Amino acid sequence: MEALDLARWQFGITTVYHFILVPLTIGLAPLVAIMHTAWLRTGKAQWHRLTKFFGKILLINFALGVATGIVQEFQFGMNWSEYSRFVGDIFGAPLAIEALAAFFLESTFLGLWIFGEGRLPKWLHNFCIWAVAVGSSLSAYWILAANSWMQHPVGAVFNPETGRAELDGVAGFVEVMTNNTLVAAFFHTISASFLVAGTFVAGICGWWIVRSVRAGRDSEARGVWRRGAYIGLVTTLVAGIAVIASGDVQGKLMYEQQPGKMAAAEAACEGGEEMPFSLLSIGIPGSNDCEDVHHVLTVPYVTSFLGTGSFTGPDSYLPGVREVQERQMELYGDLPSVDEDTEFYPNLFITFWSFRLMIGLGVFSAALAVAGLWLLRKGRVTDSTWFSRLCLVALPMPFLASSFGWIFTEMGRQPWVVHPNPANPVDQVMLLTTDGVSTVVSASTVLTSLIAFTLLYAALGVVWFWLIRRYVREGVTPVEPVADEEQPEPTLSFAY
Repeated sequence: MEALDLARWQFGITTVYHFILVPLTIGLAPLVAIMHTAWLRTGKAQWHRLTKFFGKILLINFALGVATGIVQEFQFGMNWSEYSRFVGDIFGAPLAIEALAAFFLESTFLGLWIFGEGRLPKWLHNFCIWAVAVGSSLSAYWILAANSWMQHPVGAVFNPETGRAELDGVAGFVEVMTNNTLVAAFFHTISASFLVAGTFVAGICGWWIVRSVRAGRDSEARGVWRRGAYIGLVTTLVAGIAVIASGDVQGKLMYEQQPGKMAAAEAACEGGEEMPFSLLSIGIPGSNDCEDVHHVLTVPYVTSFLGTGSFTGPDSYLPGVREVQERQMELYGDLPSVDEDTEFYPNLFITFWSFRLMIGLGVFSAALAVAGLWLLRKGRVTDSTWFSRLCLVALPMPFLASSFGWIFTEMGRQPWVVHPNPANPVDQVMLLTTDGVSTVVSASTVLTSLIAFTLLYAALGVVWFWLIRRYVREGVTPVEPVADEEQPEPTLSFAY
């Protein structure tokens, strides 16, 4: 394998590892803040116990998220130095702000929240966890600003003297920060993060409800776990609706900005009106030719509606893979890295199935929300075996759905690392992936770091799972409200 292929594998592996942790931190921080606020306002120890329980899981996830995220930015200057040279003036700005503002905001207030109980005024202690929640969303916004610019570059000009894309002054920075791709991606990412966190909280609390009832601890099931389950279930329900709505907006935007991505998501050779949505397709292994794909089970009109908002008529027309290929070859066929074999559409197998898995795996969260709200209605608790199993099965599904969504977003942009803006197709603010890789880092060097990071991240993944499993199975312990003047001893094994 060449350095380009290895660099792509390395970035893909480290990104997927890291992104497993990201949505849980973004979504769980506000839910812990809600639990903490409920404890502050009611004074009930049950809310304190829930805050402690999910607070330590948040700390574990945050710590490992930081550890796995640091590697991401180093790769831009090493494996992808040509990319950094070309876009550094633009791409570096939101990343720097994220590190200096959002990340330090999260870290500082998280530290104050961990060690401030009983030392800070209660209102200030509560403010700290809300600052963490806001900081995590701000962090997501700045990161998505950088990524969305790669998906749809705005506010930039090409400098022929330096051969670089540069910000078009203050107005250009404002354009980058208000990019319509960014706005759509932010709301979709945040709602997906709440779906992950809601399912996580509901699944764990639901499992503990069944376990507590069977152990004869009905008061714990009703007083503690049912409260947490309802927060998770309601969050899952609301977030699921928000994911569908924001995903619909984002999908229609992508059909305008990256028609190749969306044509590949359907593996449709030819464009047309009233396009169906494929539930199942069969293709020749290893082939990336849409003619080798056979649609077995389809739903009429759905793809046209997803892309245009119209089921039938001229407004429902969507381009196919062949049309996208011809159009982009006309526009960009004279680029130095382009030859007659260049495919201006992504890998059909990965794009097609990652899109469907992103959508399909969300069904488990919906099933958990419906079942949980029904079984726990009117103060009830349950010892149902099937509900306990549903809680455990549903837990990993939104994590996987988010990961496949990220794979679809990034892989679907290929062969571009900076996709051309269709409104300005020849403004030269674009970059092929083949032109972004470093020209001085050898394949053997990338392979060595790829193996090292994969093994390291695998070990961290085991540690993450072991810690989460340990503290989830440990459950809650009686925790009395702490007076402001007291100086409490650490209540958890890692000092929180």
